[in-house]
Amino acid sequence: MATESADQRIYSVTRVRDIERAALTSLPAGTLMSRAGAAAAQVALDMLLPQNKAPVLVLAGPGNNGGDALEAAALLAQRGLPVMAVLMADPQRLPTDALAAYQRARGAKVQFVERFDVTAHWALAIDGLFGIGLARPLAGPFAAAVEQLNALDCKVLAIDVPSGLDADSGVVLGGTVAVSASTTLTLIADKPGLHTGAGRDYAGTVVVDALGLDVESFGAPLARLITPALFPHVFSARPHASHKGSFGDVTVIGGTDGMSGAVLLAARMCAMAGAGRVFAAFAASPPAFDPVHPELMCRDAAAIDLQQGAVVIGPGLGISRSAHDLVARALSTQLPLVLDADALNLVAQEYGLQQRLARRRAPALLTPHPAEAARLMGSDTSQVQQNRLSVAAELAARFNACVILKGSGSVVAAPDGRLAINTTGNPALATAGSGDVLAGLCGALLAQQHTPWEAALAAVWLHGAAADQMVADGMGPVGVTAGELLPYVRNCLNRKPV
Repeated sequence: MATESADQRIYSVTRVRDIERAALTSLPAGTLMSRAGAAAAQVALDMLLPQNKAPVLVLAGPGNNGGDALEAAALLAQRGLPVMAVLMADPQRLPTDALAAYQRARGAKVQFVERFDVTAHWALAIDGLFGIGLARPLAGPFAAAVEQLNALDCKVLAIDVPSGLDADSGVVLGGTVAVSASTTLTLIADKPGLHTGAGRDYAGTVVVDALGLDVESFGAPLARLITPALFPHVFSARPHASHKGSFGDVTVIGGTDGMSGAVLLAARMCAMAGAGRVFAAFAASPPAFDPVHPELMCRDAAAIDLQQGAVVIGPGLGISRSAHDLVARALSTQLPLVLDADALNLVAQEYGLQQRLARRRAPALLTPHPAEAARLMGSDTSQVQQNRLSVAAELAARFNACVILKGSGSVVAAPDGRLAINTTGNPALATAGSGDVLAGLCGALLAQQHTPWEAALAAVWLHGAAADQMVADGMGPVGVTAGELLPYVRNCLNRKPV
């Protein structure tokens, strides 16, 4: 039965193919394709509007993904729906199961055409060109077909993975073209590339169907999708007999000349995410107080006492020698530490700081965006984006820290190899200061004694959920400012998900 990412487990393409091969050896011929076609037909029926009598368009490729689409076409035609199919392959060269599906489609009166009319009205289009086996960019007639498919004014259902998208990385193969789906029915198990990088834009809503296979036999997943079930303690009720000391201190360090706002955003988020006391420590001259949140205590970063609580360092810090010394000092403490922005850039520049970070025994949490991750890796942003999960995992292992690799489908990695992908958030977060808010949220959660793993999971989920709620309330995604996120994060934190 198809469920909308219900299991939350993510498997690599290699592992899914191993599972598929094992199933093919134990099941009667054609079983998996029959089940895949039935699943696709059911999702297609769910997507169709009852009053829409226009034909369903099916694009079928030369492999078993095309066979799945042809099987779905046959079933839809048997239900009395008008179905037109474009088979972009020689029928006689189709794999055995796909050839049988083609013959069933012809028997069901599916109308086969050589090309489809881009200007025609279609009830739905089904992408069955290529599945997870595609390893090269779409080109020639396939690329042209996908471009035409993307121009249609109808919903698109992709089977297994949108053709042209790498199901592991979430990048468009070769940076050329991929199907932009409204819904992706992914088969056997969920794949990481549908949820990170460009994957969320191309995959749309992801529906998972295990095709009747025993999910419990699949083994340990590569990663999990982040849900509140992974950080339940964050929503625990506070004891009535509490005081400000019950919820920890946070010191936010940064704010060189012209960048004081970064520290204030992070510090305000710390306070609104429940930290007991918050110190805003400025690399430049500190203001006497924050007029918006006068409860924050403004300090000179060079003189701040780092003896207790958690530390967030990096927002607006700069990369001067004095900024370097502040990072070195923070790394020498045994306090829970969040490194963001320029703190990460300084670590990337100096091997000595890298060694200090890796050897720390106290909890650490890094929040790089792709360019900062590339600097830490000695790589480039393109390489990071093509390997988001493995880069996050390597950084976590190298620096003995939890890592949030930010971006669409932020990846959270732990030093012990655990990986998770976030599913909340929207383009409202693509605004200056959004990362400062996230860093402050991480610091507040660490100060409240949550583990770095739990703090990282909760922070990215809450950060994205706040943006989602803003958009649902009609604020954004265009024009949202980072400061507007703060009360929404607080609301999400106080409203335990059901």
